[in-house]
Amino acid sequence: MRTTRVHVDAALSVGTRCVLPESSAIHLVRVLRLEPGDDCVLFNGDGHDYGARLLSAGKRGAEAEVISKRATDNESPLRIVLLQGIARGEKMDLILQKATELGVAAIVPVQAERSEVKLDAERLAKRIAHWRSVIVSACEQSGRAHVPALSPPATLADAANGVPDDTLRLTLDPAGERSLATMAVPATATIAIAIGPEGGWSPRDRETLRVAGFEGLRLGPRILRTETAGLAAIAALQSRFGDL
Repeated sequence: MRTTRVHVDAALSVGTRCVLPESSAIHLVRVLRLEPGDDCVLFNGDGHDYGARLLSAGKRGAEAEVISKRATDNESPLRIVLLQGIARGEKMDLILQKATELGVAAIVPVQAERSEVKLDAERLAKRIAHWRSVIVSACEQSGRAHVPALSPPATLADAANGVPDDTLRLTLDPAGERSLATMAVPATATIAIAIGPEGGWSPRDRETLRVAGFEGLRLGPRILRTETAGLAAIAALQSRFGDL
């Protein structure tokens, strides 16, 4: 039986009573038809699942009480940070959702030279909130109790140069010098993988990545779309060095 998990942005402990987020309450009550006394699972990103019981469930919302706490150990030992060129609409949602399911540790949306998405301050705030909701929903579905960090969008130069010194830096390149078959990576390593937007990396973008220490990784002779590239790279890295 599938566990119903709900993200709550609050401190949780046994005995805590909390009002569930409106969207979660609607899903539990109207879609899943849960009633007072039914069980669900809450999490807040601290690495634990909290067993809870609904105290009230109605059109105006739902309240639950935490009755148990359990550590959830399903994070990959391989820390992958995705530097993702911002894609349009549903493509970006798909990337964030599936990257979360595949175990990525952090995501940095990147404004590249050929990025087709331009965001002013008002749209940016709304987009970040939306992206976070996509990531949280993917955690609810996939059973993750740690929510991947989502950074504010950054220029490629800032994102690439902000990667810590001890991180392996990669970007997909059909002619790249790196290959999964010959790479040796400790399971506890951190890998930053940079993926271009719909228009790909420009020559200046590639030079920025090269100067920042990024190396080309070959996953095959074909050029992948932005919504395919990052997910294929994460899955391959997890399968070879992580926990898949």
